[in-house]
Amino acid sequence: MPEAAHGTATPDHDPTAQVHLGVFFTGVGPQLIWTQPDSPSHTAIETFVDVARLLERGLFDAFFLGEGLRVRENRGRIFDLDIAGRPDAITQLSALAGATSRIGLVATQNTTYNFPADLARRLASLDLLSGGRAGWNVVTTDNAWTGANFRHGGWLPHERRYERATAFVEAAKALWAAGAGGTGEVVRDTDLVRLRASATVPPSPQGRPVIFQAGDSDGGRELAAAHADVVFSANTDYEKALAYATDLRSRLARYGRPADAVRILPGAMVVVGDTAEDAEDKARWLREEQVSPPRAIAFLEQYWGTDLSAWDPDGPLPDIEPSEAELDPSRGTIPIEERTGKLAQIRKWRELAAERDLSIVQLVREVSARRPPFVGTAAQIADEWTRYVRTRAADGFNIVPHLLPSSLTDIVDKVVPELQERGAYRTAYEGTTLREHLALPPL
Repeated sequence: MPEAAHGTATPDHDPTAQVHLGVFFTGVGPQLIWTQPDSPSHTAIETFVDVARLLERGLFDAFFLGEGLRVRENRGRIFDLDIAGRPDAITQLSALAGATSRIGLVATQNTTYNFPADLARRLASLDLLSGGRAGWNVVTTDNAWTGANFRHGGWLPHERRYERATAFVEAAKALWAAGAGGTGEVVRDTDLVRLRASATVPPSPQGRPVIFQAGDSDGGRELAAAHADVVFSANTDYEKALAYATDLRSRLARYGRPADAVRILPGAMVVVGDTAEDAEDKARWLREEQVSPPRAIAFLEQYWGTDLSAWDPDGPLPDIEPSEAELDPSRGTIPIEERTGKLAQIRKWRELAAERDLSIVQLVREVSARRPPFVGTAAQIADEWTRYVRTRAADGFNIVPHLLPSSLTDIVDKVVPELQERGAYRTAYEGTTLREHLALPPL
């Protein structure tokens, strides 16, 4: 989309705004159903090549890989209801660079356990070799369980994650600028980031990797306002999305950035049906598959802190008392607000189950399975997405697929044509770099 199309926006309406689309391939968690007989392998390069080429056919902006720095566990054992182990994102995307020609390639990379000079070099290499299609999704963690893989443990206090991330991103950007300008050595000396390094990779056609950032906390929003080109937001409800976008754009001025300097792409699961009723049926099936009986038992085991395999998932909640210990973090990062108070939470669940006569699996579906934010026909979804972008609640969406390849094929073959009919989606790529696809201001 041409830059001018974004530039005509008023604070609350842009009648020419276009929907930007990416795909966030998480690779773990209950979102992606991988146990169906026709599901492809999630460690085979052919799977990722097929997905990236499908998205390129659909004129998507980017293919976005999540990251797992440690294989998830359940009570000290590999959690085999998830995909166990994923190839490194930059390695995967380097392979995709040669198999595609336009799609952006975004790698999630952690600022807590990487080193700025090394990561900046690897991302710059992906950007150069892909012809300017690389992006970096900046994430943080304070999870000691993950940190144990790096001989750190929980060395960084929760509230300082974004301090290090900010210093890290600033160091990486300085190295990329040095590579572009031939200005030599970059020096940083703070308590969170120390380096003395020179850029070793020349710039790509887009100058540097596009910076993505996900974080809804105040610290996350400040990091996004200061440095992000794209924000991967969790706010898909329209009013929440609009409030988030308004708040984030208001912060940009403090960093000397225009209000349209950042693209906001909420993460969204999408269920497309031939009719509204068909879509609702698919959404119900999805909920049942994502919270299967074994997953429901494993979910409660986190809270009870003990083996519950003897309990019937179609029966009542366990009649034994949970352990006193708080939640085991080995299933991945647990939000800080959920790390304490599990006994009170279990009491509420017991009350809810008794009031509504819910079994284990019914309760877990009730308390953990969220309805996909977009369920409907292709035309209904296209109307909603057009409303979001043209009223400035979002700039598009980062799709979280639930079934490969069908959940993405539905969007490419059904929703994209509807968007194009509304004049809300490109009919061809108009540039070659990720920055151009996103219609971001030039560096």
